[in-house]
Amino acid sequence: MQEQRRHWERTYGEHPSMYGLSASEPGSYAIALFARLGLRSVLELGAGQGRDTIPMLEAGLDVIALDYAEEGLAEIRSRADRYGVQLSTIVHDVRQPLPFEDASFDACYSHMLFNMALTTTELVTLSHEVERVLRPGGVLIYTARHTGDAHYGTGVDHGDNRYENGGFIVHFLDRDLINRLAEGFRIDEVTEFVEGALPRKLFRVTMTRLPVS
Repeated sequence: MQEQRRHWERTYGEHPSMYGLSASEPGSYAIALFARLGLRSVLELGAGQGRDTIPMLEAGLDVIALDYAEEGLAEIRSRADRYGVQLSTIVHDVRQPLPFEDASFDACYSHMLFNMALTTTELVTLSHEVERVLRPGGVLIYTARHTGDAHYGTGVDHGDNRYENGGFIVHFLDRDLINRLAEGFRIDEVTEFVEGALPRKLFRVTMTRLPVS
């Protein structure tokens, strides 16, 4: 996954120097929604180079940024220090249980980690882990490329709606999988949007953790 992250940044230019300090569209949406709902503690999965992490910190959110690559997290910490904001980071492989107690966070945010080379089984397990670490009423916002994307069905077929182009495997989501990932949640919104010069076609999914029955 670490090499895939590097390839992603080389191929798509997903680096903060190309975007300044502006959050992505889903990052801006998440910041506004978390503020409106009074959600403060945020777990960011797949923080990458911190495109959305720093704007979230500057908005006053308490963020723990999790990623597979220590070098990316080190860069985010350096940027956070320069801008005078507090940040906690954890190196972690999301194919393993999340290293947090139950009901630890108000919200979880993830931009495009859900379309990494994870299998459906691994994605379902991850969504269950997110449910576990969110408080009842907590919100998960994630984005992923979907099956309407131009790259879906092209390149090397790895099965499970995963296709490899340029050495990078993308898991393209459909609505059936979104519904599977919503076990224990209420789906509040599924929005389609485009990003980048390709352009990439993505879902932005907003879900609320259901109360414990």
